[in-house]
Amino acid sequence: MRYFLVIKYCGLKYHGWQRQPNSISVQETIEEAISTISRQKISVIGAGRTDTGVHAIKMYAHFDANLSEEIESKLLSLLNSFLDYSISIKKIFKVIDNAHARFDAISRTYKYKISFFKDPFRNGRYFELRDEINFENIKIASESLLSHNDFKSFSKTKSDVKNYLCDISKAEWKLKNDRAIFTITANRFLRNMVRAIVGTLVEVGKNRISVDEFNDIIILKDRKKAGFSVPACGLYLVNVEYPKHIFCK
Repeated sequence: MRYFLVIKYCGLKYHGWQRQPNSISVQETIEEAISTISRQKISVIGAGRTDTGVHAIKMYAHFDANLSEEIESKLLSLLNSFLDYSISIKKIFKVIDNAHARFDAISRTYKYKISFFKDPFRNGRYFELRDEINFENIKIASESLLSHNDFKSFSKTKSDVKNYLCDISKAEWKLKNDRAIFTITANRFLRNMVRAIVGTLVEVGKNRISVDEFNDIIILKDRKKAGFSVPACGLYLVNVEYPKHIFCK
């Protein structure tokens, strides 16, 4: 049977989602846990590859296994007992045999969190930004993302992707007294894309880049023209959507 996992994790201690030769990853940690419990070699495929230090509220992954009814019924609680505080398995459920956590995803949503004050409880979970920021300009610039589909300007330069096309359906900011949260939804994301977008928008907010120049940066398709990449600590994968037909009734 093929199973889907819904996973929540704090990325502080991990070198990203994907298994690394000499570093601890979320993927490897979960694979080893399921393999130990089920007593069979398990490979886990995630919906995406979050970078070092990035967090997830709702990451999806799939794995194949022959589980007894007893193990299947207890797997959720066994996994959460086996894994430490940094990873929580929220759900485990069956899907159709060819369902794929990465390739069947319709959309992904990320949030980026910014704190305007030093807060020890947000350290490693927010980007601390104390500069004066013009969020009206940031909001206007963010809206222009919806009218483009090639985001090479916000992608890592050394990337193996075949194209830089992404369909962004949402790019919104919410402000509170002591923080700002950016939410972005697209059918796919390029490596480092969200962090590069937010970093460039921060430059707009500091009046170093105008709203028109932000739009031009996208058109130029040149990463060197865009702003810095904000730290990974403020980035969260918060949702992945799938077509209903892949889920077993």
